[in-house]
Amino acid sequence: MSPSAGARHPADGFVGGHRVSLLQGGDELFPAMHRAMAAARHQVWLATYIFHDDMAGCAMADALCAAAQRGVEVHVIVDGFGSMAVMPWLQRRLAAHGVDLDLFRPLDRWVAWLQPAQLRRLHHKLCVVDDEVAFVGGINILDDRNDLRHGRSEQPRLDFAIEVHGPVVAQVRRMAMADGLRARLGQEWRSEVGALARSSTPMADTLQLLRELRGGAVAPLPSALDQPVLAAFVVRDNLKRRRDIERRYIDAVRSAHDSVDIACPYFYPRRAFRRSLLAAARRGVRVRLLLQGKADYRMAALAARVLYDEMLAHGVQIFEYMPAFLHAKVAVVDQHWATVGSSNIDPLSLLLNLEANVVVDDQAFAAALRSRIDQALAMSQQVTASPLRQGWRGRLSRGFVAWCAKLYLRVAGVTERY
Repeated sequence: MSPSAGARHPADGFVGGHRVSLLQGGDELFPAMHRAMAAARHQVWLATYIFHDDMAGCAMADALCAAAQRGVEVHVIVDGFGSMAVMPWLQRRLAAHGVDLDLFRPLDRWVAWLQPAQLRRLHHKLCVVDDEVAFVGGINILDDRNDLRHGRSEQPRLDFAIEVHGPVVAQVRRMAMADGLRARLGQEWRSEVGALARSSTPMADTLQLLRELRGGAVAPLPSALDQPVLAAFVVRDNLKRRRDIERRYIDAVRSAHDSVDIACPYFYPRRAFRRSLLAAARRGVRVRLLLQGKADYRMAALAARVLYDEMLAHGVQIFEYMPAFLHAKVAVVDQHWATVGSSNIDPLSLLLNLEANVVVDDQAFAAALRSRIDQALAMSQQVTASPLRQGWRGRLSRGFVAWCAKLYLRVAGVTERY
């Protein structure tokens, strides 16, 4: 139990009454999701960036279809870019068997590629069953050993999710419903109120969702159960909660006394985030970053590496994960604060995409996550010097990354400084 449990209050985003379990990779997550779906009585909601047609995806599709065929309402929302290649298969496999399938911002016409809003993607990985259990994390519906760009690997990618029972489950379900609403109403969903009558979501719930999305409100939490774990469901959207996940990270790092451990594949934080990490290291906090050693996207790897000099000079420890691809987006601060979710620490996640994390204030959960991070660090290579050349070459690399990030954000309609 967290030592601060008695001091916390729902007003700061945490509420008690939760049971949580850490799940590593699809090998642990998917069987837990299958069991929950097999026991579903009323509803299943699933929102994901990638839903692939490999063995893991086929098994998940079977579980969803089986629930739908016995009368459970099953709703699936997938991103129009992340799952674009398999949409015909998804429609045959899911929609044809009674599953309600929605596509977020489809790219089915050439003109869609010219719309700046298409750069803002649905990056959630959410699943809710019967308002009893939720799964939140960074794991797509994709085999752990299958990379869509690089093929098969012997070792599974490193990734995590959290299984949650308790009050925040209702919030996760409402977020999944909002994803479905956004997908159905399209990019101009605010003005397409006439489409509400065709929505499978009840009218009252849909109107309430529109009000919450427009105002940035979060639905009230149910009463806490007799469980000790404090948790909060934190999202990033393009309405009123643009920086909520980033602020959670920065606040935790600024208040750190002993240690900060962050694992993230795409690491290019904005200035305030970087300063919080450097300040923590300068005051004696052990700051460790676990970043990707096997790069799946060269530009993303370069973006992280242009920051190595600055981080190392202030005492931040950097490790590159070598056994397989790194996809985890997790962190542990001190002995009790931890987060698991979909949000990277880069411009796409912090300023553009729809993201969702669960933050937990609990010693046992934080210890479990730190143990997994320690295991990964033991298989990683510590960086002691920047792999980029010093002098004008290094400055040129950093300037190039900054220019690319600024250009991408400008095209997407973001004009603020990063």
